[in-house]
Amino acid sequence: MRKTLTLLVLASVLALSACSGKKVKPVTGAGGEPVVSTQTGAQTGGAGGATSGTRGTEASTANGALGPTGELGSQRVIYFDFDNSDIRPEFVDVVAAHGRFLANNPAVRVRLEGHTDERGSREYNIALGERRSQTVRRALSLQGVKESQIATVSYGEERPAVAGSDELAYSKNRRVEIFYIN
Repeated sequence: MRKTLTLLVLASVLALSACSGKKVKPVTGAGGEPVVSTQTGAQTGGAGGATSGTRGTEASTANGALGPTGELGSQRVIYFDFDNSDIRPEFVDVVAAHGRFLANNPAVRVRLEGHTDERGSREYNIALGERRSQTVRRALSLQGVKESQIATVSYGEERPAVAGSDELAYSKNRRVEIFYIN
């Protein structure tokens, strides 16, 4: 029941945010994050998500990375609660901003990397990381993003953003990172 309610709220928020009326400039030119095969090891951007302090919708961020800009668009990490794959309410608008950008730029692709903290077995954490990346994928799809624009991978506990075995480290490691691919 809780998941159904959460999905309904998420779908409603995403649908309403799609009606904002802002247009995103098409992506032109090079730049962005390097494409690294997930089989050889993808680079992670850490647990941070710097904000620029503006609410722009340009095609690249201040550092040249491909994707939406502004407070929401510059956030590339979605955090999750312990043993949970539901998008937390404070990240719904972040996912919606990325969804709008991708829907308006069908040539742009993303890789969603699911991560967990170290608690649980390796197999369980791989599955939980996959559920988290699939949750973000479904939310982006509700924004009109094509399935062909989204790739997912789960690293489970294998690539922590923060070392440590305390709640602060755990909370930073339970995440999905959004990587734009040129």
